[in-house]
Amino acid sequence: MALKLVGRVVAQIPNTRSRSYYMSRTKKLSLYSKISPLGNPNTSIAPELDDWVYKGNKVRVGELQRIVRDLRKRRRFSQALEVSEWMNKNGVCIFSPVEHAVHLDLIGKVQGFQSAESYFDSLKDQDKTDKTYGALLNCYVRQRQVEKALSHFQKMKGLGFASSPLTYNDIMCLYTNIGQHEKVPDVLTEMKENRILPDNFSYRIVLNSYGRRSNVAEMDRILKEMESQSHISMDWNTYSAVANFYIKAGCVGKAVDALRKSEERLDNKDGIGYNHLISLYAQLGNKNEVLRIWELEKSSCKRCLNRDFTTMLESLVKLSELDEAEKILKEWESSGNCYDFSIPNTIIIGYSEKGSYEKAEAMLEDLQNTGKVTTPNSWTVVAGGYLNKGEMEKALRCLKTGLSLNVDNKGWKPNPKVIAGVLRWIGDNGTFEDAENLVSTLRSVVPVNRQMYHALIKTYIREGKEVNELLKLMKKDNIDENEEIREIVQMRNP
Repeated sequence: MALKLVGRVVAQIPNTRSRSYYMSRTKKLSLYSKISPLGNPNTSIAPELDDWVYKGNKVRVGELQRIVRDLRKRRRFSQALEVSEWMNKNGVCIFSPVEHAVHLDLIGKVQGFQSAESYFDSLKDQDKTDKTYGALLNCYVRQRQVEKALSHFQKMKGLGFASSPLTYNDIMCLYTNIGQHEKVPDVLTEMKENRILPDNFSYRIVLNSYGRRSNVAEMDRILKEMESQSHISMDWNTYSAVANFYIKAGCVGKAVDALRKSEERLDNKDGIGYNHLISLYAQLGNKNEVLRIWELEKSSCKRCLNRDFTTMLESLVKLSELDEAEKILKEWESSGNCYDFSIPNTIIIGYSEKGSYEKAEAMLEDLQNTGKVTTPNSWTVVAGGYLNKGEMEKALRCLKTGLSLNVDNKGWKPNPKVIAGVLRWIGDNGTFEDAENLVSTLRSVVPVNRQMYHALIKTYIREGKEVNELLKLMKKDNIDENEEIREIVQMRNP
């Protein structure tokens, strides 16, 4: 559709920082409110934009730019690219190097670095600035194109475009992504030699490079240097990351000190920060600190989200504190949060790993009895536990329950070892009804196999039933008679 947009475009609104657009208090329909619900990445946005203009609505450049930013934050890159392309194609605004850089970055994410290169090459010289050069470098780094990234980096230095930490951070990320952690500190050294001040992210990448190699002495040195820089604001995330490396290196005292510094810098309402501390204290085996931080989080944050309960439960399970975990589960049940099976399943898996399969099964049964969703995989895990203990009736019961839930879990496949073990037991001890029921259910989940027929034939023979029809069915299912089948059939009474 040929659109005459120029007259409808309102002046660009610079430096807008709104995270997203919503309908106004008068509930007036906005362009964002039409685009935001189109969450399927395969849904085209251009028709919505065309329709918006066709109906006589104004198109504001600032609003479109905010929509692009919001879609990028939501990782809806293909739709963000479509909006950007629509703006450029329809002359909504003349792209500056900043818009070109955003567009190039989106092309790289959606179509790959080669398409990003083509777009970069098509730009006018005045648009090839540090912004667009930096965007192309980021594409190379993201797709681990080492030679291209390093060559492009050298060009940027020659043009004077490598004057900010961002460019050097990209190269450090490149070495991190390809596992060449030993090369990261050299990039930091080069930054300093070129009188470019490292930022927080620069130092964190270097700390990570030393931490990955368990070089505690160098990690200590960089941390002290970072703390001494007036332009660096030490945050909880940095100390949390350092604490994690100290724990892995076995430096418990240093880890605890880093965790205390991390806690001192927490935003009182930052649930993610509290979750990191809880997980790290759990790694240290410190139950008291886990519980203390949890109480702090509950008192500081407006409400605890499902992710917070998950972190706490996983930490208590790691500590083998399953009774405490059940107390937290009760808090979650009364929290009013939406139901998520993965939360109680954390304890169910914990009981299973401890060999307390009765408790795991009881939790699953309680959930089912109250109309809550469970998954076939959890029932099969418990069935496998009973199988290993030789409690075959219980194993069969849990397996059957799990298989009955498969209708809502398309694509799920049961553990073949559990299936084989239960089939063997039925063949040796079960009734032909047990065998028929299980095999009938299994047929809808996994391809029919020889083990299923072994169980059927054994139970038929044991109960004096004719097996000729079974043998015909087996042949029809392309399963040939082997020596074991013939031996089973010969078990028939004369």
